[in-house]
Amino acid sequence: MSAKTPTAPQLAQRLGLDDRPLAHALDLNLAGCRLRLESDSPGLVNGLRRYFSDFLAHGQAGPADIIVRAIEAAAPELGLALREKAPDPGKDKIKEEFLDLPDGGRVVRKRLTGMVFLLGDGLNLAVGPCQANDNQVVNFINSRHIQWLLDRGRLLCHAAAVANHAGGLAIAGLSGRGKSTLALHMMGLGLDFISNDRLLIGRDARGLRMEGVAKLPRINPGTVLGTPGLQGVIPPDDLAGFAALPPDELWRLEHKYDAYLDECFGPGRFRLGAPLDGLVVLTWRHGGGPFCLERVTAERKAQLLEAFIKSPGVFYLPPQGQGPDMSVAAYLAMLGDCPVHELSGGADFPAAAKALHGLLPPAIPRLAYQP
Repeated sequence: MSAKTPTAPQLAQRLGLDDRPLAHALDLNLAGCRLRLESDSPGLVNGLRRYFSDFLAHGQAGPADIIVRAIEAAAPELGLALREKAPDPGKDKIKEEFLDLPDGGRVVRKRLTGMVFLLGDGLNLAVGPCQANDNQVVNFINSRHIQWLLDRGRLLCHAAAVANHAGGLAIAGLSGRGKSTLALHMMGLGLDFISNDRLLIGRDARGLRMEGVAKLPRINPGTVLGTPGLQGVIPPDDLAGFAALPPDELWRLEHKYDAYLDECFGPGRFRLGAPLDGLVVLTWRHGGGPFCLERVTAERKAQLLEAFIKSPGVFYLPPQGQGPDMSVAAYLAMLGDCPVHELSGGADFPAAAKALHGLLPPAIPRLAYQP
């Protein structure tokens, strides 16, 4: 590594951290993790206050566990030799490039937007057109929460999750299998939303637990049209145009919309923690015939966990270079005797939602939300 490569604090200074008064702040309580966002952009902070409305900290006592700083600026020119970050399995587009710094920090640049993120030595800094790319700031905030949980012994999983007041269920599967869509159908049956695509599992004195990430589900028009309660996510004129498309074309669309869960299902339906009472892995597909839900053998359980294990990615800095154990054995040990089911055959979201609801421990039914 070149001797001229800056440390994280030196790069933060170069990026303007010391020159900008960050007068606007947002305090979040992410299930016990206290996170503070500081920025020079009131527009960014106001937008994220709406986005994270379920997790605003009111009268938060004590210092923040995590401080994230966001500076509004043109996409910075770093003048550093960055490395391409290889795409995740099943993907082919390179979205990020990065450089590890001599003091153990890391700088990450988003290729499409030019947003720059700096981690290390207590720094969590975002610089660039933040308000125009607030979704990337959301992801950065959530990556800091994930790091905080991984540093406390959790394992990261590729799963959505729902819960009632007695227990919870994780829903895993490869991308495109419908994890979020199935979770939203289950919300229509009275369940709470725990997480969209990233889930962390761990154990405490109460047993096996899951912890979610404060990321709203981003859904496509087919999910909106096929799921009760979601029609308000898309403007009416656009919705009518999507409804006129043939089903195959509709499901191939890459348009995504944030589903504000309080507007769709009522307030207080998004929380970040619950006991984990079961895992369902989706292997079904559209047009695959009747769906089949069955508890799997120990051998099949190990095979299915490949879809459940998630790499922390480029925004994770392992403490002292020692990251979490991502082996199947580690996940099997953490799950213990937690039941694992496979949902195979054809995709039938309403029927499957009812079947999965029966895997949860009984709880007092919730009244349907009337907007």
